[in-house]
Amino acid sequence: MSQSTSSPLYAAIDLGSNSFHMLVVRHIDGSVQTMAKIKRKVRLAAGLDEHNVLSQEAMQRGWDCLSLFAERLQDIPAPHIRIVGTATLRTATNAEQFLVKANTILGYPIEVISGEEEAATIYKGVAHTSGGMGRRLVVDIGGASTELIIGEGFEAKALTSLKMGCVTWLERHFKDRQLTAMNFEHAIQAAKQMMAPILASYRQLGWNVCVGASGTVQALQEIMLAQGMDEVITLAKLKRLQKQAMLADHLEELEIEGLTLERALVFPSGLSILIAIFESLDIEAMTLAGGALREGLVYEMVEDLRQDDIRARTITSVQSRYQIDQHYAEQVASLASRLYQQCGSDQWIPEPQAEILLRSAAQLHEIGLSIDFKKGGEHSAYLLKNLDLPGYTRAQKYYLAELTRRYRDTLSSLPEQHALSTTSGKRVLRLLRLAVLLSHRRNPALEPEFTLCADEEKLTLTLNGQWLLDNPLTHAELDLEANRQTDIGWPLILVTK
Repeated sequence: MSQSTSSPLYAAIDLGSNSFHMLVVRHIDGSVQTMAKIKRKVRLAAGLDEHNVLSQEAMQRGWDCLSLFAERLQDIPAPHIRIVGTATLRTATNAEQFLVKANTILGYPIEVISGEEEAATIYKGVAHTSGGMGRRLVVDIGGASTELIIGEGFEAKALTSLKMGCVTWLERHFKDRQLTAMNFEHAIQAAKQMMAPILASYRQLGWNVCVGASGTVQALQEIMLAQGMDEVITLAKLKRLQKQAMLADHLEELEIEGLTLERALVFPSGLSILIAIFESLDIEAMTLAGGALREGLVYEMVEDLRQDDIRARTITSVQSRYQIDQHYAEQVASLASRLYQQCGSDQWIPEPQAEILLRSAAQLHEIGLSIDFKKGGEHSAYLLKNLDLPGYTRAQKYYLAELTRRYRDTLSSLPEQHALSTTSGKRVLRLLRLAVLLSHRRNPALEPEFTLCADEEKLTLTLNGQWLLDNPLTHAELDLEANRQTDIGWPLILVTK
């Protein structure tokens, strides 16, 4: 069977109010691999007049874009293609005129979905690509609509689509292109008024984590990283970026480090909406989701990817692609968990996601061996930093990369990372290295009995004396590891019983 037959292609096209997007993926090893992402800034919503009639110029921009997309669709089976239109095509009184020609260009039907269906599909895209336990609030600011969803697992519990977006708010509140405090205030207050009817029910439902799934949120995160901040979006950071934006008098003069020219035009309006959402719902922190509408469309088409644990699916897929020894990876992960539990995990490493990241690093630490043994750690770090890992944030990917870079041999301190606190980050690394050492014979039946005690930075590992005599190589490596950890200020004491 040929590779193309065994790895079918899927395409999802989103005719958005600001941009048209096309995502092409293939289903392989229990996951999806992105083959192409094509995006064109069409700004369809900017073509709506006061009577919601779409201008000929805006429609032509859309048709020109779809002519490009049509070429790529020729190679994909019809049942593997989904094309949807969103807010502007829901609103335009002459949408049918646009759709008739668009259908002819593409050769496949376009479905204009309701706001509620758009919100539900966005949630599926987030659920399939973002980790985290408990209830999540999802925010997606589009060109002409903003979706707010609360859900748990794959089930959405509240779906709302509001008629405000970064293009429509640009035309309504920044029409004079002035970046004044008054324009920002009008935009923020108008967004708060739009949200007022849902505030009570959303607060009552509540959520554990908040994720953003839009171009606005992605642009914000890119700006923050370019300016040396971490990836977590907070109201204080949004206010700081508003001040930076107001340093420019006109929208065309807007220059913020990390902001692309392509995004600059709709940045202040999208920022205003997000500030309103943060203030109205008292959101403390937000991270960027791994996917949204297009990913939701894809995962709906690929039936056998519907499972609850996104991270588990990602780990299994990567292990399969890079021929990692899954039995040994699970052995190291189980041993790492036992070490974690023994040292009083709740006090010693208080962050709940720490054990997940420890287990993930253990399950993937040998990925670099698929390239070369000598520099296995470096190769592991490169791959994990650059692979698409649904269920893990950018900060978590970076942290996993730096853990696996140091899983054996030479030990050095971790660089600054934002997945865990600095103290927890280094403690997880210590446990990973011990788990790899104690399991190096690759058979759970040959592991030693041990106890591990933690007292601040000091770790005391107690092992059976006879076992150490029977395993002189491991004994020597443990002695060396105790010296390595102690030498960089992480005391490790070996005790024989």
